[in-house]
Amino acid sequence: MAQIKPDKINLAEVHDCFTIAEVISYEDLGFCNVGEGGKLVDSGATSLDGRIPVNTSGGLKAKGHPVGATGTPQAYEMYLQLTDQAERRQVKDAQIGLTQNIGGSGATAAVHIYRRDQ
Repeated sequence: MAQIKPDKINLAEVHDCFTIAEVISYEDLGFCNVGEGGKLVDSGATSLDGRIPVNTSGGLKAKGHPVGATGTPQAYEMYLQLTDQAERRQVKDAQIGLTQNIGGSGATAAVHIYRRDQ
């Protein structure tokens, strides 16, 4: 709906309640082909200085997983990133970010696209 292709996303915060959930999200969001999420991680593409930094906040595993409220810190991280306030976590020249949150063991999903005010 946003008409933004995966290669235009500069950073993402994805639901990483389990490691495999994060890896599958890379594939589902089009950051890599299906079955290649592990290779994406191994390549360094998801690191802070990689092609598509993911979970710059540390993700759910770093800050806890308050069921029902996990999207709030994801949105806050996008705000910090797109206003150049993320300090040591700052993604250089971030213009477009994505958050992805899953609920009910995959029964629901919400994806939001954020763009720096131009």
